[in-house]
Amino acid sequence: MRKSLETKYQGMPRMLITGTHSGCGKTTLSCALLSAFKARGLQVRAFKCGPDYIDPMFHRSITGVEAYNLDPFFLQGEALRRYFAGKMQRTSSSTRENRSLAVLEGAMGYYDGIGTTLEASSYEVARTTKTPVILVVDMRGMGNSVFALIEGFVHYQEDTGIGGVIFNGMNETRYLQYKPELEKRNLQAFGYLPYNQTWRIESRHLGLTTAAEIPFLQEKLAALGRQAAETIDIAGLRELAAHAPDISTEPVPQVRNLSASRVRLAVASDESFCFLYQENLELLEDLGCDLAFFSPIHDTKLPEGSCGLLLCGGYPELYAPALSENRGMRAAVHEAVLRHLPTIAECGGFLYLHTQLDGLPMAGVLEAQAFKTKQLQRFGYVTLRAKRDTLLCKAGDSIRAHEFHYWESTDPGCAFTAHKSSGMTYPCIHASDSLYMGFPHLYFPANPDFATSFVQKMQAYQKGQV
Repeated sequence: MRKSLETKYQGMPRMLITGTHSGCGKTTLSCALLSAFKARGLQVRAFKCGPDYIDPMFHRSITGVEAYNLDPFFLQGEALRRYFAGKMQRTSSSTRENRSLAVLEGAMGYYDGIGTTLEASSYEVARTTKTPVILVVDMRGMGNSVFALIEGFVHYQEDTGIGGVIFNGMNETRYLQYKPELEKRNLQAFGYLPYNQTWRIESRHLGLTTAAEIPFLQEKLAALGRQAAETIDIAGLRELAAHAPDISTEPVPQVRNLSASRVRLAVASDESFCFLYQENLELLEDLGCDLAFFSPIHDTKLPEGSCGLLLCGGYPELYAPALSENRGMRAAVHEAVLRHLPTIAECGGFLYLHTQLDGLPMAGVLEAQAFKTKQLQRFGYVTLRAKRDTLLCKAGDSIRAHEFHYWESTDPGCAFTAHKSSGMTYPCIHASDSLYMGFPHLYFPANPDFATSFVQKMQAYQKGQV
């Protein structure tokens, strides 16, 4: 019976750029290829494996269209395959020459999953979506040993999907020596990128510097694309991508507006609040939200007619003085939340609702202090289970989420219990009929009922029923 419900999605050229470890050059290579493909007039769609906000910002800057995440912890098996196919189908045109080409960027090393398993790894994404894989190898500090490394990655699993290698940090002379040696091992060399300090994207405590913070970003990305055109086999990569297998999956379910009327959702978006899943925004729009973006730094009040508030994560700690000095916005948020405006505040947004952040006054919704620590706090994936009925769900309901923060609170909350794969559990999150605020980041497609509950509460607020 299930077979009759499946749809075969044909002609979706795609490749996954993975690496041996974090910092080997995956993002640089992915951006270089996206830029080179874009310069050739191709429709390009980018995806990022894992729970990453920053890399999709760079992808979006190149392609000019939204970038998405492919996370096999949030969406498993068929759900991930259906989601990927649906996103690709929306942007693919009818002619083979103009179809979208997808570049999937991996996370960490190819086989790095949860703990010592392959779960939620880039390898799992490649296998689930049947995507050909290119392995990026950083050559700095390594010589002939690179072949032992490559062979280990190729043979670690039977179905690795690795179709070739790109060398990072290599010059032409070395490449001409190493290319035939790689081909002796029945692997294709797709080229190299030389080391260039000007292409380097600086990192900090939550990952890379964001795209909006880099001067002359478009010029740098264009230069990357030109370099890729010179030293990488672009035609060969297109050929590899074009022969990616068809995907058979169930049709993507349609999400409908919950009522005839739409509601306005105020969404924080500026240099301090920038960790937003595009998937979350699109799902909320489909359910009936009109998004009104505002800046907690530069604006002095919430968008007129707001029926809900979304304070996402980001870097409020880096802009704490500016946020604190904006007394008008702090007061507006404080008043709105206390009058039961349906509100979601994740991580950085949660910090903003504290009485103080690093000793500076914030919105003051929560009588608690936010302070810096010396190491990551409760880093990684979690499954959240509600202890009682709240804004987003009923008691006992659950959703998969993730945490990644150096800051801590004197009162992290206890409305939910977080469960980690290690067996560790801990209380977290403040929640009521109109409020969710805590460190975990939510990915609504993992449980769309949470988004539905939020929009329904916004609609009730619009009608004066809250």
